[in-house]
Amino acid sequence: MTSRTFSRPRSPLVRILLGSLAFVLLLTVRLRGDASEPLAGRWLIDFEEDGSLQLTLKHGARGHGNWSSSHDYLVQEFQGLRRPSGGADAPARFELRRDAGTIAFEGHLNESGGSGRFSFSPNADYLGALKTMGYPPPDREVLFSLAVHDVSRAFIRELEGLGYRRLPLDDLVSMRIHGATPEFIRELKALGYEHLSADDLVSMRIHGATAEFIRELKASGYERLSADDLVSMRIHGATPEFIRELKALGYERLSADDLVSMRIHGAAPEFIRELKALGYERLSADDLVSMRIHGVAPEFIHDLQSLGYKDVSPDDLVSMRIHGVSIDFVKKMKERYKHVSVDDLVSMRIHGRS
Repeated sequence: MTSRTFSRPRSPLVRILLGSLAFVLLLTVRLRGDASEPLAGRWLIDFEEDGSLQLTLKHGARGHGNWSSSHDYLVQEFQGLRRPSGGADAPARFELRRDAGTIAFEGHLNESGGSGRFSFSPNADYLGALKTMGYPPPDREVLFSLAVHDVSRAFIRELEGLGYRRLPLDDLVSMRIHGATPEFIRELKALGYEHLSADDLVSMRIHGATAEFIRELKASGYERLSADDLVSMRIHGATPEFIRELKALGYERLSADDLVSMRIHGAAPEFIRELKALGYERLSADDLVSMRIHGVAPEFIHDLQSLGYKDVSPDDLVSMRIHGVSIDFVKKMKERYKHVSVDDLVSMRIHGRS
């Protein structure tokens, strides 16, 4: 039976954090031992109203540390599992059958969930197939992970057919956790993205650099961006919507680095519109970012203009902020000297005039 992982909707940040945490927990500790030996531990289930469940697995061995993993599944993925209708605990026995082996569960359940003990029995045929495909024998911890995340022979062979041969088993597990599937790889290939590394594929999935995102960027004129650029744009919110807003303000064909930098430092469309109202049009992306970094706010410019300092260049505005030329300082110097240039104001501050 082909199984699939079921995930409830979560915010992108929560999905990223949960996925990354699961992967870290998965790979941090390994209990070395013969892969053919059984592995046992504890399980905990929480039933959800949408027909899914959250399964937590824990196991360890004295002197070898502990392992813990939590994931969402459909009830139907388990053989013999039924959600009880009442609050009283009832004995339960069920299985999760994977290509790499079978996880057998025994314990108690009620309508909310339950707990108990599990044991994992490896599939000897699977181990033989891994050897035939050129993989070194996995330890039982890695084999258990391959089963939990359903890294099947079919999945491995499909990846091989796409040019991903003999990937480290850790990479295969990570790809399954984060949904870097053969379907995803084919979608990217159709968009011109070939021979991406496993790390790139996983990173793109974690941060939502999907085929649809790439198509939207292409429609906005951004083609053949690197995987790193795509991920960076997703992380910092340089979305197609952001690009369209900037385009409407006259900013076309900004580089991916400029878009990301503007998002990081808050050079947003609203900031640009406020500057435009003060007479600052078609500033470069570098100027906008520099002004944001150094606190050249529209209010600062407005106050300067009210004191007679009009058409001050972006570089001079930044220099004034860097050297502490405040509005109060400008007022004080004007009272003393009447006509004081921007350069003089900056020089006075540099030399400690107050």
